[in-house]
Amino acid sequence: MSIKIQSKIKGYQVLKAGDKAEPAPVETKGKAKKAVAEVIQMHESVERPEDLFGSTYKIKSPLFEHALYVTINDIVLNRGSEHEQRRPFEIFINSKNMDHFQWIVALTRIMSAVFRKGGDITFLVEEMKAVFDPRGGYFKTGGVWMPSIVAEIGCVVERHLKKIGMIKDPDISDSQRALMEEKRAAYENVQKTAEENDPELPEAESAGGFPASASLCGKCNTKALVLMDNCQTCLNCGYSKCG
Repeated sequence: MSIKIQSKIKGYQVLKAGDKAEPAPVETKGKAKKAVAEVIQMHESVERPEDLFGSTYKIKSPLFEHALYVTINDIVLNRGSEHEQRRPFEIFINSKNMDHFQWIVALTRIMSAVFRKGGDITFLVEEMKAVFDPRGGYFKTGGVWMPSIVAEIGCVVERHLKKIGMIKDPDISDSQRALMEEKRAAYENVQKTAEENDPELPEAESAGGFPASASLCGKCNTKALVLMDNCQTCLNCGYSKCG
């Protein structure tokens, strides 16, 4: 039996002996056939649309003279359906500082390729946040320790993925939240008592609202660890070395 092919062949598939043909759909009178929409997942063959949704984040690091502006553009898949999802498609980093132009361009191209590959891309966050600068890191606004500028770019990517729902914040239990509020209130009462006893005592706070004398917490990487009841306690996440 010969079959005349009148269109261009774009692909083929070899049927195995165990493959069975799908049964023909049975038409039911009075009932319309329900169309099953194909769910599109992110993969490297997805074409870039003319318009993308973008967000720009500013990074001001003491390691750079000029600020970095990180723009992440998202594509919306299955728009208007119950399977609608927003996924990052490309990333750009712009700055007046041209000293690191080569590695910035290389980083954005590799990250954009990973975005378009699809699948679980959240691993990028941990990989980037683990990059350390041999010259030393720095504290960004809020007292959070950044080991390198690449790590802060990773934090920006994490912030964006949380924004579009790809990364979920760990749920803090009610008991943990109550403990954090209790520790912070207790420390504020101690500070208030000390100021009443010594009116000339300067009221020093860091940029994140924590005491300037606070040390770095190893759990949340925030400069919010203070000494309370002879125990180091974090006012940001509630961590305590005494349990």
